[in-house]
Amino acid sequence: MIEQRDAGPLGAVRRLRLPAAAGGAPVTYGLMAVCCLVFLAGPVSGFGPSYGTADAALAAQAGYFERWGVIPADLWDGSAHAWLTPFTALFVHGGWLHLLGNMLFLHVFGAMAEERMGHLGFALFYTGCGYLTLVVYAAAYADSAQTLVGASGAISAVLGAFLRLFPRARVTSIFPFLLFLPLRFPAWIVLLFWFALQWLAARSAGSGPGVAYLAHVAGFAAGFVLARGVHRRGARVKTPATATEGESQP
Repeated sequence: MIEQRDAGPLGAVRRLRLPAAAGGAPVTYGLMAVCCLVFLAGPVSGFGPSYGTADAALAAQAGYFERWGVIPADLWDGSAHAWLTPFTALFVHGGWLHLLGNMLFLHVFGAMAEERMGHLGFALFYTGCGYLTLVVYAAAYADSAQTLVGASGAISAVLGAFLRLFPRARVTSIFPFLLFLPLRFPAWIVLLFWFALQWLAARSAGSGPGVAYLAHVAGFAAGFVLARGVHRRGARVKTPATATEGESQP
């Protein structure tokens, strides 16, 4: 659940339940649908018998990631296909947990950001920031041959934009080190805590397989900086609704 606190004319504080209305964020839900369909049609989901089993399936997965994911060492060779991969990689995920975690965050935070930015503005913001984060990561690890896939960088930008656009919102979160109790915190505390974890992880991460924390950091920073330039002035989140609550990181 996400709430926004606004001060009334006499200084009283009222609580507004804010995510986006059903149907009020077609770009967010469209992105989620495309990511899910791409995943289900690919070799990683396990639903494509044509990819074979065992070694054949693993080979199909490797070829799939190499074709549609970003390989930093190949990005700078100047080929048109290589420069297309930072876009295609936004819709490719490495497993069920990767997909579901990203879609949960996009659902919770993307709908409100889209209503504030407008449909076209949000679509350009999401794809532009997502593309940028993958290029930044590829530049930082220019010699890496590891494939990078996923919408994490773009969704991190959405988190940064949410912090900028809704600094007073409150988010229900579940933290393992707090015995998985659902607790309500201001969004700025939750998101800055998440950003700090990504920053620390990025500083200790290598260029091998794993989570692209640097892409998360770059996305969050880009989203926070660019959000004000994209949002529609005077736009308000219109329809009260209850958001899905989640705690997985993109």
